Amino acid sequence: MIAMLRCAASISAQRLANEKRVAALWLYRLALPISTLMSETLTLALVLIPALVFAIVFHEVAHGYAAKLLGDPTASERGRLTLNPIAHVDPVGTLVVPGALALLGAPVFGWAKPVPVNKWRLDNPRFGMMAVAAAGPGSNFVLALVGAVILGLTMPAGLGFGDGTATGASFLVDGTGEVAWLSTGLFYFLLVNIFLGLFNLLPIPPFDGSHIVGGLLPERLRAGWERLQGVGMALLLLVIGASWVFGTGWLGAILGPPVQFAMQFFLGLADSVARLVG
Repeated sequence: MIAMLRCAASISAQRLANEKRVAALWLYRLALPISTLMSETLTLALVLIPALVFAIVFHEVAHGYAAKLLGDPTASERGRLTLNPIAHVDPVGTLVVPGALALLGAPVFGWAKPVPVNKWRLDNPRFGMMAVAAAGPGSNFVLALVGAVILGLTMPAGLGFGDGTATGASFLVDGTGEVAWLSTGLFYFLLVNIFLGLFNLLPIPPFDGSHIVGGLLPERLRAGWERLQGVGMALLLLVIGASWVFGTGWLGAILGPPVQFAMQFFLGLADSVARLVG
């Protein structure tokens, strides 16, 4: 996530450090005591994990509501149309995996228990599944939009990343050098939702992107593609395993440019809002 942060963090040219300053900062951080770095990492995890849990839960509820609107009330019948995280938490995917990735400084992702959808109860199974799949990532982009507006409304003067202090480049500070906790939380809320939305659009079963691709395929290819959904969890574990073995550079190479573009857009929106109310 820190790598994604450094490629995406550009609230404005005047407010954030340039590449040479960030590089010098990270050299400084190498000399910090391990206890200081661990404290910062744990604090960052406390900021990231609630944002991720909310983003994942909202994502799943969006799937269920879209399905209900399109004719399938299965999720509603099973009590899954709730923002109560307990109803959606997968101990491994919602807690263990994102927590471990956050502590390791890797791109943070995770998953919840999938909301049940019966495609045959949808008014139009083919296009209904595409719409239900798209609703999840779409909800994350809506949350990012809301977060950007709130960030703009609450942005303190002189906002930028910490430089030359133990907080490093992980936390936003105001003009006095104090950590701006609300702005920091909103920044990561944007990043988490953008990353989660784009990550789920990857055309890999069982991600949402694979259902969208399946609906776009011609009839002769669709059946074979849908069979891959049956081994989706194995493919997901393979993706996670590849991240552990080979690192997450491949993931950053794929998602880095669109995440950076989206962050620049939403942070630009936040800056515009701040100027309007400032």
